[in-house]
Parts: sequence; structure tokens; C-alpha cells
Amino acid sequence: MSTRVLLADDSPHAQRMGERILREEGFEVVTVVHGDDAAAKLTELQPDLVLVDVFLPGRSGYDLCRLIRSDPDLRHAGVVLIAGLLEPVDEEEAKSAGADAVLKKPFEASMVLETIQPLVDRARYARGLFSEAEEAAMPTTPVPPPQPLQSPEIDPERVRAAVTLALDRSMPALIQEITEKVLIALGH
Repeated sequence: MSTRVLLADDSPHAQRMGERILREEGFEVVTVVHGDDAAAKLTELQPDLVLVDVFLPGRSGYDLCRLIRSDPDLRHAGVVLIAGLLEPVDEEEAKSAGADAVLKKPFEASMVLETIQPLVDRARYARGLFSEAEEAAMPTTPVPPPQPLQSPEIDPERVRAAVTLALDRSMPALIQEITEKVLIALGH
């Protein structure tokens, strides 16, 4: 049985990047764009891992995290809150909601995999999804708990990348609006 991941993010770019990274590693990925849709999918999908945008429309990432932690059938799932590079994350609320980790967008494949692998292993073990060979190969010590939530260092290149993405998305509409105003000013 493959590892199931629910990716809840309203950013098409984040969805594409997240799906690509996860599918290349063999994960089964279901993507939703709204918090209420994510909540509805949880029971049906029974994911091993949930990557959820903190600022999702409808139910927030914090709300979904609390929902997962309060449900005995979902409690095994790892929960990673995700946010844009410049979006603030309330680390106290993330901890109290039961988040295992926080990742910043845009996604960096190695960071995503490093963050989620222990959570996926823990969830699969809890669900009994490891084959006998996989269980025999597992270390006898328990999977270490996820690292405490930390604020990432600000990397100027990542900030530049986030600003570039934001400008790329808004530029066509801005050009159209300015063009219309210039034409109106010129009497056209």
C-alpha cells in the first residue's frame, strides 16, 4: 500500500511543486484548494501525511491540524504547516494545534523530504503498513520526534524568488490597468 499525502494549498505553483516532489518519491498525492474540502477528504483518504497551508481559505491550517489531532482515526498522520516565505506563522499556535513542522514556500525538494520522511515512517509504522522486510530493516530505536518548530533564517535569494513570483503573477493585470488609464487620459 502506498503512502497517502493530502496537500491542501490554494497556490497553483505550490501545488505543482509539492505534487512533483512527492510523486517523484512514490507518494500518492491528493490536492485540494480549500480548507473545507481538505476536512472532507481527511476521513475518506486517511492520509499518512498532511501538508496544509496555514492561510487556506475556509478552515485554516491550524484548524485542520486541530481536527486531525482530535480524531483517533487520523491522529497517526504527520501534519506539516506550509506558508509563503513572507507570510507570518504563529509558532505558538502551530505547536498548540499539534503541528509536527513548518515549511516555507517555494518548496525546496531536499528540505521537504528531510522534514516529511520521519513523519511518514512514523505514520506508516503506526498503521502497520511496513512489510516484514521493511520492519526488519528498521532501527530498533523509535523514530526520533520531529525537530521543534524553528523560524527559518532569512535567505535573500529566497526572498528575491518570492518577490519575483509575486510580481510575475501581478504584472499582466498591472500592465492592463495602466494601459487602460493611459488610453482614457488620452481620450480613447
